[in-house]
Amino acid sequence: MGADRPGDGEEPPDEHPDRRDDHDGSGDQAGRHGNSSAETRTREEYYADLRVTVSREETTTTRQVTAEERAASEKWQEKVTESRWMWGEHQRKWPPAERAPVDRSADTPGSWRGEGDRVLDPAENSRVEAECDRIADHEKDRISPAMRAIESQDPDRHLVGFEHRLKGRDGVKEKVYGMIKESSASLEDAVSHVPDANRYTFAYRDAHYTQGVWVDIERLKSEGFKLKVLKNFWSAEQYKGINSQWIEPDTGHRFEVQFHTRISFEAKQLTHPAYERLRTKKGDALEELVLEAFQRKVTADVPVPPGATDISDYYPERGKDAR
Repeated sequence: MGADRPGDGEEPPDEHPDRRDDHDGSGDQAGRHGNSSAETRTREEYYADLRVTVSREETTTTRQVTAEERAASEKWQEKVTESRWMWGEHQRKWPPAERAPVDRSADTPGSWRGEGDRVLDPAENSRVEAECDRIADHEKDRISPAMRAIESQDPDRHLVGFEHRLKGRDGVKEKVYGMIKESSASLEDAVSHVPDANRYTFAYRDAHYTQGVWVDIERLKSEGFKLKVLKNFWSAEQYKGINSQWIEPDTGHRFEVQFHTRISFEAKQLTHPAYERLRTKKGDALEELVLEAFQRKVTADVPVPPGATDISDYYPERGKDAR
């Protein structure tokens, strides 16, 4: 058996300092306790000393965690320097092509033109603009205030990239065009199904990541938001983090929340140009292999927080909850 501790079946010390089993250490009471020293502290003194002890233990643990995170951060900075050099070499071999200005001289006034033959006529473009206005209004009035309120409940993590919470309108129109051509969806339905027209990112300390994600999922639910999809990429090779999609039930407004550590967020930013290049499918086979290898290299250097891979994916149609 281990040594007795307060709470392991023993009654806490009495508040009277002169209450002892035997003042001179002899007698039946002293014998039953093995001649151990009697408690002389009051209850208040005992718990004050206990709080000091626990605080010291927590401080020691915090120092250990901080030292580990500092070491990981220093190692990551070395990898970042190397990765940026690698990306510079990639751009030297495959220089970014200068995008020729889009010729809109023959376009109908009020229409929109994207890459290639992607075009929205004036009526379509006007309807998408109206939906983008609605998204911006709802973000300002409902979503962002709720996200800021959630952020304020935990000082160990923060919203990062908040200034980019609204997707650019050209980006929304690119996705909408693809949806209406692929599924014949209405413009309004297509806009409502753009998952990241409004997006947020929480960045946590490694030691607090897993518990922090669980708590923030519950906080989002308590704000009335409905979890639509959660995808855990911590075991993936080219990207690490968790992406989730949420719905505000009263309006059907969709938005994205990503859960990162500081390092995984920086890795995402570092590999984003490669991701975008791959997404456009404009590179040849060799370049695509190099881009994928670059993403794997950067991602492999991202520390995985304890327990992060245990957070389950959530897809309603599969009946699998993210718990």
